[in-house]
Amino acid sequence: MITGIHHISMKCASAEEYEKAMHFYLEILGLKVKREWADGVMIDTGNALLEIFNSGGDVKAKGIIAHMAFACDDVDDMVKRLTQEGYEVFMGPKDIEIPSDPPYPARIAFCNGPLGEEIEFFNEK
Repeated sequence: MITGIHHISMKCASAEEYEKAMHFYLEILGLKVKREWADGVMIDTGNALLEIFNSGGDVKAKGIIAHMAFACDDVDDMVKRLTQEGYEVFMGPKDIEIPSDPPYPARIAFCNGPLGEEIEFFNEK
């Protein structure tokens, strides 16, 4: 039986990418390392893990995953922190309502992370 998402895995093509990714997820977003080993790290996102390998090589390909979404308490503050660090926020922050039954209001924003990954910041209202 599936009980949830365990982790999302990403690979860095260089030591510089790895340093940039670690700065982004640990310093800017404020997440914490759960485990670390020679080839990578697992970062605790609260309800799942983000696995980042430092040995991905030179080949990158965009896969089928559209984005990952982080639940956050204050989307506007997160956007402020991202822009202060030089990351482009390409959508938001804005209020939305997903037309579900019942309607699902939220505040969202999107940016590209240090490896080109699309990240959504999501606050349920």
